[in-house]
Amino acid sequence: MQQSADVRPALLETRGLTKVFGKLTACDGIDLTIRRGEIHALLGENGAGKSTLVKMLFGSLEPNAGEILWDGRPSRIPSPGEARKLGIGMVFQHFSLFEALTAAENIALSLAEKVPVSTIAERARALSEAYGLPVDPSMMVGDLSVGERQRIEIIRCLLQEPQLIILDEPTSVLTPQEADRLFETLERLRAEGKSILYISHRLDEVKRLCDAATVLRHGKVVAHCNPRDETAASLARMMVGNAVQAVTRTPVAAGAKAEALLEIRDLSRPPATPFSIPLRDVDLTVHAGEIVGIAGVAGNGQSELFEAVSGEALQRDASTIRIRGRDAGRLSISGRRLLGAAFVPEERLGHGAAPGMRLSENLLLSRHRTDRRAFFSRLGVVFSGAVRKASQRIATDMDVRKSATDPEAAALSGGNLQKFIIGRELDRQPSVIVVNQPTWGVDAGAAARIRQALVELARAGSAVLVISQDLDELFEIADFIAVMHDGRLSKPMPTAEATSEAIGLLMGGAEPGHAAHEAAA
Repeated sequence: MQQSADVRPALLETRGLTKVFGKLTACDGIDLTIRRGEIHALLGENGAGKSTLVKMLFGSLEPNAGEILWDGRPSRIPSPGEARKLGIGMVFQHFSLFEALTAAENIALSLAEKVPVSTIAERARALSEAYGLPVDPSMMVGDLSVGERQRIEIIRCLLQEPQLIILDEPTSVLTPQEADRLFETLERLRAEGKSILYISHRLDEVKRLCDAATVLRHGKVVAHCNPRDETAASLARMMVGNAVQAVTRTPVAAGAKAEALLEIRDLSRPPATPFSIPLRDVDLTVHAGEIVGIAGVAGNGQSELFEAVSGEALQRDASTIRIRGRDAGRLSISGRRLLGAAFVPEERLGHGAAPGMRLSENLLLSRHRTDRRAFFSRLGVVFSGAVRKASQRIATDMDVRKSATDPEAAALSGGNLQKFIIGRELDRQPSVIVVNQPTWGVDAGAAARIRQALVELARAGSAVLVISQDLDELFEIADFIAVMHDGRLSKPMPTAEATSEAIGLLMGGAEPGHAAHEAAA
């Protein structure tokens, strides 16, 4: 029988831990106790100080004040290497993987011991099978989906046999089934006496999994609680200081269909790499005023579909993609933007934004064609003031928390960067917007803000296509839901008529006629 939380010995404690960046106090006197054999949730809004705190625990940042106690002894953690030696492992929200290396080679780089890559591959494969996190160690990371990359990060951490595992949004790119398997893994680790610091904005899974929770707001601890004694609404209220507003969505008006603003016709695309998913006869139409959601297990062609629609991958037949009645399959990303389209990729840091460039510079990169008159003189000189003003307007509208007026993209927390990137596209009031994983790693309040903004954009007459692994999100905002499986797209069904069970069957490949189609192929 598991000991009660008040008698288990503390593995890690922080006392008055403080970190200051210029005029911003990111962490202000944090007191935290993580006990052995405990799964401890760390909750808070984007920008509340969670990432800064765990970076200090993992040795990526040096605190300005306070102390860290490991197993009862004051400890200095000057580097991630020292953290690993103590027994602290971490899975970051932003992946730290080399795309040009295999999964096994990436894992080998993080291990202190010198072991042949073939041995590491065998250990990783065995661990992945035991914990239900399938990964092929021989695959190149650059060819893997975001969900598969997340599994590599988790397996890499577990191979280091840590006593404390810090998980930052570990289920944000996992399917419900994969998340359930991960929970089973974490519960086994807890039973073995391991401790887990669990950062998540999915409050239902926090309630299910965690024994204790610490809540941060504006860099300070505002609550300690047992999440099982709380509701998701009460936890959200602790995080944001007030009740989170529910998304309101009026049904699409019945009757004749509005104008088709985004059309995908017979889209087939061979795999770009040996590990990519081919697209097979994808057909989809999104009308003005609609939100169409695409569900699916990671790695079933969603990324390939986004690349085809956004212009990252051009089509042989220009009519395959039509935007506002114009053939766009041969147009570049900028060409499609000029037709009134906007795009938000799933990987925000490095794909949606250049990490080392300021927010205003990232804004200019994405809108140098669509906003030439506003941002450039006739001679091509950049109106820096206008760009910065637009960047600040977006940050204010989307409540982007930042430590400087115009910081580099990499300086923002993941959720705040996501808010900025989506705000950057919404600011143009596009006629068509395609968003891949809109609220990945975003807190409850910010997620509601993003979802409501997408609903309002659609109801103002735009066509919105949302690719998401969060079924609850799709049921909340979408008018129609289709499912991507093995490069095929099911026929969209009205959300009012859909069920989680029906969508889940489609995600597993049970689309009517699917088996016959495979046999014919």
